[in-house]
Amino acid sequence: MTTIEEKYKKDVLPAMRAKFGYKNIMAIPRVQKVVINCGVGKIREEKERAEIQKFLALITGQKPAPRAAKKAIASFKTRQGLVIGYQVTLRGKRMYDFLSRLVAIALPRTRDFRGLDSKSFDPKGNLTIGIKEHIVFPEMIGEDYRFLFGLEVTVVSSAKTREEGIELLRLLGFPIKSEINE
Repeated sequence: MTTIEEKYKKDVLPAMRAKFGYKNIMAIPRVQKVVINCGVGKIREEKERAEIQKFLALITGQKPAPRAAKKAIASFKTRQGLVIGYQVTLRGKRMYDFLSRLVAIALPRTRDFRGLDSKSFDPKGNLTIGIKEHIVFPEMIGEDYRFLFGLEVTVVSSAKTREEGIELLRLLGFPIKSEINE
């Protein structure tokens, strides 16, 4: 078991049960999956797209799936079926490993990082983070990279409300800013 998974079972379950008064342990929210997206629509060279795909695989430990455009949009110079991004969905052990690296290493290394804004949560308690530079991840140290790219990380939870999702991730160790400080 990874550290976040152990922390969830030891600390988060009793704390969430006490705060929200769950009768059944299966009703307590948990992290279901982590989805990582990276758009490559403006990058035309196949060599650079392959490099982004390689780095995403290195960061996540899983091969990214290409995402194609659903329809042609002339102003964006896209055609239907053209690959405009890559996506990785993590579950289980890989998800917990990625989350522990994200919380402990990548987020603190982000430039001018002062915590995650609670406005980043949707009404169902899912968190979406935009990371501007992929080099904040520990796998990129010493790597030969020619350009920087950003990615989006969505942490999907089984929480029913926004407050439950915020409390779940705060207890798991995510650096979430409180509304008082804002």
